[in-house]
Amino acid sequence: MSNFTAVFQMVRQRLIAPAIGNTARCYAVKPAAPASKKKKLGKLGPIMEKKIIPVETDANKLVNYVCGSNYLKTGQDVKIKPDAEYPDWLWSLNTERIIPLDELDPNSKQYWRRLRKLALRRNNQLSKLKKF
Repeated sequence: MSNFTAVFQMVRQRLIAPAIGNTARCYAVKPAAPASKKKKLGKLGPIMEKKIIPVETDANKLVNYVCGSNYLKTGQDVKIKPDAEYPDWLWSLNTERIIPLDELDPNSKQYWRRLRKLALRRNNQLSKLKKF
């Protein structure tokens, strides 16, 4: 048995030990980088790539459906109904411009909400001007 252990030790020293020693000494070598596209780095880290959002170009679908109303993976967009099926107040909504404060009725809730909003904006602008 001693002859067998001596041969085993000799094989181990010549074959196995150098292979282990070489890998153990290569810890400072950086691995080769994969040949892929590098991301550009900005001040705050990697820059996000722009996502391309598909745009609906089918005229028939644009006329008959509310495109983008279905946010689920399955299902369809909402179909547009005839005007008679919608409530009357929908057609009286203001879609043209924002009504100035002077034209609003001072007894309405909308007037006081707008006034409060303008006062908050004014106070915020004034607080930005302070040095402390």
